Amino acid sequence: MSRLHISLACWNYDRCRPLLDGRVRPEGLDINYIPTSAEETFFRMTGFKEFDVAEMSLSTYVLTLSEGSNPPPFIAIPVFPSRSFRHSSIFINRQGRISKPEDLVGKKVGLPEYQLTACVWIRGIMSEEYHVPIDSPSYFTGGLEAAGRKEKLKLRLPRNIRINRIRKNQTLSSMVEAGEIDALYSPRAPSNLADHRVGSKVVRLFKDYEEEEKRYFKKTRIFPIMHVIVMRRELYERNKWLARSLYKGFVEAQRIAYEELSQTFALAYMDPWLGAHIAETRQLMGYDYWPYGLENNEKTLATFLRYSFEQGIAKHVLRPEDIFAPETQETFKI
Repeated sequence: MSRLHISLACWNYDRCRPLLDGRVRPEGLDINYIPTSAEETFFRMTGFKEFDVAEMSLSTYVLTLSEGSNPPPFIAIPVFPSRSFRHSSIFINRQGRISKPEDLVGKKVGLPEYQLTACVWIRGIMSEEYHVPIDSPSYFTGGLEAAGRKEKLKLRLPRNIRINRIRKNQTLSSMVEAGEIDALYSPRAPSNLADHRVGSKVVRLFKDYEEEEKRYFKKTRIFPIMHVIVMRRELYERNKWLARSLYKGFVEAQRIAYEELSQTFALAYMDPWLGAHIAETRQLMGYDYWPYGLENNEKTLATFLRYSFEQGIAKHVLRPEDIFAPETQETFKI
């Protein structure tokens, strides 16, 4: 039987590595796994469709479904290589006017890009949990460390969302330290964070962010999804079996990663208390604490899709089942 040769661009995550090293070979596929950083993958896939299959920002993917192309250029499978709680991604100047979340009402907030998945989650959480309405801050977009960053895709936002481009010679990290903006929402910590540089005035809004994130999960049962796996739609339309084969392969790769985390005779990762950390995580979040599949993520996905619409990114509220290949809507157990 001939096999389909495809390129797959995704970072070298532990839950995907068995696909990279060949321990998992999805049915009917020969995969050229290209381990690139998320930022590079997004740029090359969104702008040039360089890969057959790729990791993509969830927000960018949702935006491609809303921008009017018929059909849209990509279709996803319910595999989420990147997830992260984002209370740790809000930064302030400790000598400024902000001491609690509610202080951000009406203030100046920096964002690398408005449509970044992390920023969508942060704005939604700040609105629902801390009473900071989406349209209350003024947003300032640009590069975190290097000047000149722009939105990857064109946005048509409601008038009540106020976005300002920072100057060509400015960076968000320097602006928050100088007090030129009151806060910064960023998935990547600024280089001048006080944790990294002695004497810096830049700190996290939530000092004990881990406890705040655990409290959020206990209340909502949401573990925010950052990235999804997408296929070029024309490839999928010619080979619809590809979606299910890939999905099963990613599930098997994740099963191996879970097993490696549970090994005790020799630690697979450089964490001396790895077993205790995994046990604590499973006590809070369940055995399969990084779930794939539509059924196990319906609330999380529905929440994000609502946030995307409320924040002016998506033009209508999508349903979770609308954004994945129909062949992948069955849940495979770990």
